[in-house]
Amino acid sequence: MAVRFKALSPMLQSSDLRRTIDWYEQVLGFRCAGSVEGWCRLARDGVALMFMTNAHLGPPQSTATQYIDVDDVPALWAAIKDRVSAEWGPEEMPYGMLEFAIRDPDGYLLSFGQPVARTDSRKPGRTAAQPDRA
Repeated sequence: MAVRFKALSPMLQSSDLRRTIDWYEQVLGFRCAGSVEGWCRLARDGVALMFMTNAHLGPPQSTATQYIDVDDVPALWAAIKDRVSAEWGPEEMPYGMLEFAIRDPDGYLLSFGQPVARTDSRKPGRTAAQPDRA
């Protein structure tokens, strides 16, 4: 297929767009990259999330985790830990990522992770964050 997929931007329901925008800007450093009545797009670096209000969809809900790769989990956690509660972590996961997770005001689970450079005992010279592709 010649078509390239360029980005994935989740569209999430918000119970209060102003509160959502404020929280993502103040806690996580996102900026509002666009908005119209009942919709906004929030962005930071290469990450974008869209939010909408549609009463016919009911209250915000999700069984998914919005997973955001970052380059410095400890620094991010240090910057926000006084304003959020951790659902888990920061902790090293068995699949080779250092992660923590928080919830936004609508209850969406946001997980932040980075690869951990540690030797994987199954393959000499490999790290857990670099799976064997053979």
